Formats: sequence, structure tokens, C-alpha cells
Amino acid sequence: MSESISVTPERALAPKRAPDQPPGRRRRTPHVNIHRRREARAAYVFLAPWFIGLFVITVGPILASLYLSFTDYSLLEEAKWVGLGNYTEMFFEDDRFITSLKVTTIYVVVSVPLQLAFALGLALALDRGLRGLSFYRSVYYLPSLLGGSVAIAILWRKIFGTDGLVNGLLSVFGIQGPGWVSDPDTALGTLILLHVWTFGAPMVIFLAGLRQIPQSYYEAAAVDGATKLRQFRSITLPLLTPIIFFNLVLEVIKSFQSFTQSFIVSGGSGGPVDSTLFYTLYLYLKGFKSYEMGYAAAMAWVLLLLIAGLTGVNFLASKYWVFYGDTK
Repeated sequence: MSESISVTPERALAPKRAPDQPPGRRRRTPHVNIHRRREARAAYVFLAPWFIGLFVITVGPILASLYLSFTDYSLLEEAKWVGLGNYTEMFFEDDRFITSLKVTTIYVVVSVPLQLAFALGLALALDRGLRGLSFYRSVYYLPSLLGGSVAIAILWRKIFGTDGLVNGLLSVFGIQGPGWVSDPDTALGTLILLHVWTFGAPMVIFLAGLRQIPQSYYEAAAVDGATKLRQFRSITLPLLTPIIFFNLVLEVIKSFQSFTQSFIVSGGSGGPVDSTLFYTLYLYLKGFKSYEMGYAAAMAWVLLLLIAGLTGVNFLASKYWVFYGDTK
């Protein structure tokens, strides 16, 4: 009887690892590389509108305005290179430019602190747990949405006109009010009051900051005998300094860019006697009334540097009065 021989099939030999391939890492297949390239192309396609907007709408006009600021350009003729001529005329020969800078500075220095103080006071009042807080918060936010509109500026001009609502109320008490927007001594004050009235946005931010302060701090201070004023000075204000700083930076930038209120109230002239000649209004007059587009571009760059400088100063000074947690 012949012996049966069992034959075991040979095991498939494992593919040899390339000598330069590290252990535990697989070599990328061409299919994976093709898939990744397709994903990259898809990402670039979706990002293309943003890149087009960045270079065509933002970077391109910025570089063009920088070039035009060194030229004499009237929109109707080719730009002529004048070097620093626009800047020299601006600071040493143009009295209206200096006036517009002074008017805007007064407007910012007076209106921004008043607006922030009013917004903080109202936020403190709303933080006391009033019923219908959402309703009041929405109502008080409306001025920030409408304050920069043409309709509100026209309404403001009517209210403070010679026959406006303010003089009508004063006449009840036998007082003959002036034409507030036509008097050089009071015209700028009406615009400052309009800016203070648009307190809604900083008020909402202040209210959110107040809600983040732990109530236990006030309870501990009350146990120690601290009055409400002392609690405000020692607890509320220090913990709100980051919010105050945030609102301050935003409102300073926005105030330097104010245009609509001055344009509508003064009839586009900055009057009376240039008392409401905001910087942006004078820039508009130079560029689109006098067709001195090169000069207007130079003014725009001066405004940009001015705002950037003031923002930098605010950030440098913030380390002396803004408190972040346990740090100053």
C-alpha cells in the first residue's frame, strides 16, 4: 500500500519592504495623491471669489489711491506726478483742511466719552433685572441702526431748526430758541448730541459685560460694608475695563469716519462758517465737487494714518488702565 503524501500549499510571500521606507508607514499610492490634488483644486475654486474680491475690490484700490495721492488727478485728465505736493499743500496752505481736522477732533473728543458714559449708565439700569429686558434692549439698540441714516439726519435737522420741535418746546416756557443748526456756536453741538443718541451698540456690549461679573463679588463687598458707589468703583469699573477699551477703540474709529450727519445737516457745505466741516465731508468736497481726486486720495491716507496712530496709542496706554483677570 502506497503512502499518501500530504502537500501543504506554500504561504504567499509578503511583499518586501523598500529599504528606504520606514517601518509601520505605507507608501502613498498614486490614487491618494490624485485625490488630494482634486481636493486642493476644489478648495482653490471655492476660495477664488474671496481672492478676487480681496485683490480687485480691496488691495487694488488701496494701491491705486496711494499712487494717486502723489499726483494731480481730476478724473477727466491723466494723472500728473507731483510728489509730495498734495501733502505740502494740505498741511501748510489749506486752511479748510486744518479747520476740518479741528472740527473732527472736537467732535470725537467730546462725543465719544459722552456716548460711552450714557451707554454704561443705561446698561447699569437695565442690569437690575427689569421685566421685558429683551424688549428694552431691542428698543435702545434701534438708534445705532438708524442714527447714521439719511432719514434720521433730515429729521434731526428739522427738530433743531428755527421752527423745529426743540424751539417749539422752549416757546411754551417763553424762551425764543436760536436756529440750532444754523448757528455756528451750536451746530456742532447738535451733531454731537446725535452721536450720543446712537448709544445702542456700546450699551448692548456693556450689558453683556455686566452679566459676566459674578454676583458673589458684590455680595462679599456688601458684607464688608461697601456702598453701591464703592462697589461700582472697586468691582464694576475694573472688571469692565476690557469692554470699555473695546468700545472706545470702535467708537473712535467710527467717529472719525462720520459723514452722513454733517453732509445732511449742513446741506453738504460744512456750514455755517465751516462749523460742521467734518474731515470726511471735506474729503468728499475735494474729490467729487472740486474734482481734485489726487488731493482727496492724500487726505484719505492721512486719515488712515491718523486712525492707525490713535488706535496704536490706545493699545499702548491700555496696559496702564485695562485689567485682564489678575493682570493690569
